[in-house]
Amino acid sequence: MKKITFLIVLIAAAFGANAQKYFTKDGSIKFFSDAKMEKIQATNNKATCVVDAATGDIQWSVLIKGFVFENAFMGEHFNETYMESDKFDKATFKGKIENISAINFKADGVYKSRVSGELTMHGVTKKVAVDAVFTVKGGAITCDSKFFVKPSDYGIVIPGDKSDSISNNIEITVKGNLQELKK
Repeated sequence: MKKITFLIVLIAAAFGANAQKYFTKDGSIKFFSDAKMEKIQATNNKATCVVDAATGDIQWSVLIKGFVFENAFMGEHFNETYMESDKFDKATFKGKIENISAINFKADGVYKSRVSGELTMHGVTKKVAVDAVFTVKGGAITCDSKFFVKPSDYGIVIPGDKSDSISNNIEITVKGNLQELKK
């Protein structure tokens, strides 16, 4: 009888863990362009993310017009000239955490992972793979990643007269404080 009870508890725990999803609606996505003539940076603190702890599925979404620049004129140029945010209003990432079984969202620790999937921006979808860190501390979960994208890979044209002002490799920093999604 004890073995059957133990088996039932073990199966229930496994299914319970598999059903867990985590999310944020106030994730941070920053980009930084370090070019010869100018350093350009902006932040959007309203990115959304959902992680399925059972499957490793992860999705991010951010509205392009939500990026805040220190100079409003830069924001206008970014939205109108480069990102065409009236036409391409958001950027998304849909992918998988490759070693999801090694990440324990219930136990304190720092879990490094590779995340691969598809990044869609400016109407172009490209396969990407990036390193990420999931940190669990006192029940709080954060995910962090830093990677680079090339504007030209996403059909974003940098005019020749601006080539000294905008880098060909834009640094992207992503951070999310995840909460358990309650049913």
